[in-house]
Amino acid sequence: MTGASGFMGRHIAPALAAAFPASEICPLGRKDYDLLDPAQVAHMLADRRPDAVVHLAGKVGGIIANKKYPADFYYENLLINTQVFHACFKAGVKKFLTVMGGCSYPATATSPISEDQMWNGLPQQESAPYSCAKKMMLIQSESYRRQHGYNSIVVIPGNVYGEHDNFNEEYSHVIPAFVRRFIESTDRKAPFITCYGTGLPTRDFVYAGDVAATIPWFLNNYDSSDPVNISSGTRISIRELAEILKAATGFKGEIRWDTTKPDGQMDKIFDVTRLHRLGLSCPTPLRDGLRRTTAWFREARRQGTVRL
Repeated sequence: MTGASGFMGRHIAPALAAAFPASEICPLGRKDYDLLDPAQVAHMLADRRPDAVVHLAGKVGGIIANKKYPADFYYENLLINTQVFHACFKAGVKKFLTVMGGCSYPATATSPISEDQMWNGLPQQESAPYSCAKKMMLIQSESYRRQHGYNSIVVIPGNVYGEHDNFNEEYSHVIPAFVRRFIESTDRKAPFITCYGTGLPTRDFVYAGDVAATIPWFLNNYDSSDPVNISSGTRISIRELAEILKAATGFKGEIRWDTTKPDGQMDKIFDVTRLHRLGLSCPTPLRDGLRRTTAWFREARRQGTVRL
């Protein structure tokens, strides 16, 4: 498994180990191989000789980082994904599974967003370089299956949150950004906290542990290049999210909304019909997942192991 030291990798690696106790799971991170270097990609496969690869490695970040480094996000993700996929095919890896974000859907997609809307337009402008690089995995998967019969899978988690996320202000997504801001504001007894936008946009959040729990099933049972959304399929506004986190973190101050800042896409909910037809779901209630995330953040910050 590539990207094992990242957010999703830390959830998926133990899920694989539990599901396949008789198999050797090789969680690999950046310290093991530089996947921007094709020679190191080849060395990785020659060294480990895997039957299956779960590919999670890539350059990821929030909207601030995407706006600041668009070329880096495009180049590194396109190069890593293309090289790792092709090298796995050439090395005879029997099954290849990778993930891409729901941000790759068109900015104009209508909610609930079904998988067949993927090619109806361009993604949100701020993250389009990253998003377009990632969605090329769908083209690569389908084309290699059609020409070579190569068995590869692309799954699309929704807005994932949970333990081990990146809480750096420049690279974090909305939930880790909020968790850090609320907890730090609670610690210093701040009278208020400022959140961007109106708080009216709605999103569909999914707990990372739920996503991880589906991956062994896909490796065992799914043999198609048709992508599958993995999310909760439930709608919540950013304003509601802030209120839940206020309660979860014990923040006593006021929540203020800076309406001079943009809201972004107003409604983004994922259609999980295909996921449910496969007999899968993401059942963790948002309040439970947020409680786990905030508790983990506090402990990891105390230990100095959180990414800030």
